[in-house]
Amino acid sequence: MTLLIILACVFGGVALMVIFGEKYGKPMDEQQQASYSKWLRILVFVLIIAAIIKMMV
Repeated sequence: MTLLIILACVFGGVALMVIFGEKYGKPMDEQQQASYSKWLRILVFVLIIAAIIKMMV
């Protein structure tokens, strides 16, 4: 029963994010998307290296 409550809360939270994202979200321009893409690549690389180091220690 607890699992069903947790799943319902997660589903409700995702539904609220989608609803508010569509209502209040604004599209990004291409320059902003390129900037986020650059930072995201760097962060993913750093997180992968950190995970490898954590597994080795």
